[in-house]
Amino acid sequence: MALPTSYPEHEAATARLLAQYAAIPEGAPVRLAKRTSNLFRPRERILTPGLDVGSFNRVLAVDEETRTADVQGMTTYEDLVDATLPRGLMPLVVPQLKTITLGGAVTGLGIESTSFRNGCPHESVMEMEVLTGDGRVVVARADGEHRDLFSGFPNSYGTLGYSLRLRIELEPVRPYVAIEHRRHRSLEAMVDDLVWACDESGADFVDAVVFAADECVVTLGRFSDTAPYTSDYTKAAIYYRSLLDRTHDYLTIRDYLWRWDTDWFWCSRAFGAQNKYLRRVWPKQYLRSDVYWKIVALENRYGFARRIDALRGFPPTESVIQDVEVPAARTADFMRFLMREISVRPIWLCPMRQRDPAAVWDLYAMEPSTLYMNAGFWSTMPLGIGEVDGVHNRHIEEAVSAVGGRKSLYSTSYYPEDEFWATYNGSTYDVLKKTYDPDGKLLDLYAKTVQRR
Repeated sequence: MALPTSYPEHEAATARLLAQYAAIPEGAPVRLAKRTSNLFRPRERILTPGLDVGSFNRVLAVDEETRTADVQGMTTYEDLVDATLPRGLMPLVVPQLKTITLGGAVTGLGIESTSFRNGCPHESVMEMEVLTGDGRVVVARADGEHRDLFSGFPNSYGTLGYSLRLRIELEPVRPYVAIEHRRHRSLEAMVDDLVWACDESGADFVDAVVFAADECVVTLGRFSDTAPYTSDYTKAAIYYRSLLDRTHDYLTIRDYLWRWDTDWFWCSRAFGAQNKYLRRVWPKQYLRSDVYWKIVALENRYGFARRIDALRGFPPTESVIQDVEVPAARTADFMRFLMREISVRPIWLCPMRQRDPAAVWDLYAMEPSTLYMNAGFWSTMPLGIGEVDGVHNRHIEEAVSAVGGRKSLYSTSYYPEDEFWATYNGSTYDVLKKTYDPDGKLLDLYAKTVQRR
């Protein structure tokens, strides 16, 4: 059995989208009309209508024999997982939050606890159908006519075009995940254990949480056909707290994949959702990341909390929302920097390594055989007298570069333009931009991710 060669409804939706795109006046901003977002860069409000991509949110087909699927670009991972798990399959990498879209994860990178063996979501893409900046729809493959776009699309953040359909690989799953939490009293011991777990343990899932320099937990997950019990972290219990309370645990595969979504890792505490009294009355269906994101979006727009804090005499704060990749060999050094300079706890660590060492990903090049650790940390930092917004984030960017790492661009960035293009392969990006968006109808990568338009 093979996936269909055509999808009439998808093709009709594509024709409608092309007509919309062609009708955009010259010089007018181009954006997608999206109900959800997982980006944290402040953006200028654009009042003109966006491209209607509401028809590109479905799983078109799943082939159980070849373990492949055709998926539209705006399909959320929640819907994708719901389509594949009943068939005993899952995407090779499932980012942590339910409303991340497949197209968003491919153009903007993604990571999770299978990334030490499967890399990032774009590494399991077999082909992409892309609406390019010059108004064409092209099919990009690793060995096809548009292989340059295939290699350059990851980390382009919609500045070369938008993915409409993606063909991806899937992998088999089992009903449960058996979890082991391994506590460590030093950063070095934690990193050594993570390296061992990735190289020798045979685990299916690996990640870690740093609560303090002397309180670190490495978590290994293994597929299982049976479970003596299963824990539920979708209502009263909170997953990240269990890491310090348990040495072993069991979750269904679906609950494991979304273990971080219920409390947005630990960030739900900022909204009172972890208060035991408020949590009792907080509707279960609203304990999820996209609800918290909407609260953050309202605060960014209206600044209620900022005004209250100012009236109370609190100093202004800077949002520090970062995911960075540093080589495993330098992770302990980088973590000591965070412990010393950035008062954000806990910190999530997720090991990652390029799935195919021979593959080339032009705009996010890393050493193909090197094991990296993604460090995710999300909170705010107070600004001192005379300090301006960005001082902490810029300090982090400099520290990441110093240890040979890279930073995800989904959040705020403060790179000077010359450093940005040197870091993210500006010469290759320039060629791609001239090839697929020669009239600059879409913002370029620096304008979109640093200038925050």
